[in-house]
Amino acid sequence: MHRLLFLIIVTIFILPNPLQAQPFSDLLFQQYETYKEPTLTHRRFKHRDIAALVNDLDSPFEVRTLGQSVEGQPIYLVKIGSGETKVLLWSQMHGNEPTATMAIMDIFNFFEKKDGLADYKKAILENTTLYFIPMLNPDGANKYQRRNALDIDLNRDAQRQQTPEGRILKDIRDELQADWGFNLHDQSRYYSVGTTNKTATISFLAPAFNYAKDINAVRKQSIQLIGLMNQTLQKYMLGHVAKYNDTFEPRAFGDNIQKWGTSTILIESGGYKNDPEKQFIRKMNFIGLLTAFYQIAERQYATDDMQNYESIPFNARYFHELVIRNATAKDGNYRYLTDVAFRQNEIQFNNDQSFYYRRYISDLGDLSTYHGYHELDATGHTIVLGKHYPKTFKNVKKVRKKGIQNLLEQGYSAVRVKEITNEDRKAALPITILRPDDGFSTDLRMGGNPSFFLEKNGEQKMVVVNGQVFELEQL
Repeated sequence: MHRLLFLIIVTIFILPNPLQAQPFSDLLFQQYETYKEPTLTHRRFKHRDIAALVNDLDSPFEVRTLGQSVEGQPIYLVKIGSGETKVLLWSQMHGNEPTATMAIMDIFNFFEKKDGLADYKKAILENTTLYFIPMLNPDGANKYQRRNALDIDLNRDAQRQQTPEGRILKDIRDELQADWGFNLHDQSRYYSVGTTNKTATISFLAPAFNYAKDINAVRKQSIQLIGLMNQTLQKYMLGHVAKYNDTFEPRAFGDNIQKWGTSTILIESGGYKNDPEKQFIRKMNFIGLLTAFYQIAERQYATDDMQNYESIPFNARYFHELVIRNATAKDGNYRYLTDVAFRQNEIQFNNDQSFYYRRYISDLGDLSTYHGYHELDATGHTIVLGKHYPKTFKNVKKVRKKGIQNLLEQGYSAVRVKEITNEDRKAALPITILRPDDGFSTDLRMGGNPSFFLEKNGEQKMVVVNGQVFELEQL
């Protein structure tokens, strides 16, 4: 009898609780690939891709159409859970900000899958009811553009509600009287964590509800939960979490939903090295949101002293795609030391599903306080602007036949061709390809995209084409 009692005590007080043996976030991190939605592998998916996944959901999910976009696309609400606390999430109110939408599809798979995390799922779904709007701006998503079909920024429509999409968001918030709101966005990949050399991969904000940035009970909860989310994500991307600008914007939905009584959290997905399609950042959204649901369900945020939030650095725009440092440049007879930085735009084609990069000089001069995804120390190298070849080729195939390395050795960094395709531009050749009537940058100037050589002791070492560095010995 005494032995039996001892075993019971051991079971209750010594053996680990499955919800405490290993942090929930670590389990999600380790098992993520089993939940990742396999049909979404890149950012430029369409509304039809999300609609197919949403309409395929079965019990315990409930799917409802809230209304239609300007161009008649259905806007869905997905519900799961039966708890008293209501949590509303909306993604892709800006059509070209899709990272969290992918994570939401992964979250659906998480709740559908039978695995060893049933206790966590039960805790979440018995204490909260989750409501997802996976894609608020389907028209913008179909064109991979920020604004809707009326060219209106939905996140500046909280007051007038002149768009059907804006009215849908306001109406469902009011209908639910949601306790929590998650406003899910993407931001530029050129944001940094303060002035550090860490990209702002995730930026949080507990939006202000007035110009004074007062903290009431509603906003305090947002601040407390962000503190916990920050601690969670720091484990997987140390130093890559920032805080978004907290200036009050009276037209924005996040600020107003906070004002209307829903504790609101803004999540901005920025950049991370070697993650152009934001698949790692998608994983961070997945982990951050699911652990937040659990923290809400268990009210773990309630004891946070808000200092965790206050200690998060604000994001700043201190990143470039490429920074070439300590190069010598010439302007006539004048020689000077300069750094050269490039950023890039994505030029869309193929029904907005494909793109190529068009880079441009984003800064010049002393850039010692700035950082690049890629950096090159060009100490001892001189910038020599390239020439364009005097004859016009029929197509890129003819250029290759002529010999790109041969052209470069003669100082030509650009050629003109009569027939050029978007795929040619996407190929990222080590020589600039121009149409017959295209302009050609011939100097180092802000906004330009010159091609140039980096020479050392009079010998060509590298060529920079469309903001990319190619080592000539490796061509």
